[in-house]
Amino acid sequence: MTRRTERLNDLIREEISEMLQRRVKDPRLGCFLTITRVDTSPDLRHAKVFVSIMGSEGEKKEAMEGLDSASGFFHRKLVERLSLRRMPELSFHRDDSIEQAAHVLSLMKEVASNEDTEKVGR
Repeated sequence: MTRRTERLNDLIREEISEMLQRRVKDPRLGCFLTITRVDTSPDLRHAKVFVSIMGSEGEKKEAMEGLDSASGFFHRKLVERLSLRRMPELSFHRDDSIEQAAHVLSLMKEVASNEDTEKVGR
C-alpha cells in the first residue's frame, strides 16, 4: 500500500467518523459505532469501511442496514469535502476485532483469578 493510499484511508475514516457523530439522523445508527479502518483498492474505485458496533446482534444488524442505506449519503458528502478525481464507492463491513479482544481479556482475567484462588487454597 502506498503512502498516498494510506493517507486517503485515514482521511476517509476521519470524515465518516465525524459525519456519524454530527450529521447522520438515521435512528438505526444510534448505537455505539466506531470506524476501525478503511481499505481502498489500488485503483481507488472501491473502499471497504470496517465498522465495530457495540450492542446486541439485532442492533448490529440494524446498524449495518443503516450504514448500507446511507452509503450514498456518505459518498456525496465525501465528494463535497475532499478534492479527489475519483471518490471510491463505499462498502461497509463488520469488524468484530474489538469484541474479540474484550473476550480474550475477560478469559485472561478469569484464568488469573482461578490461579489466585488455587494459590490461596494450597
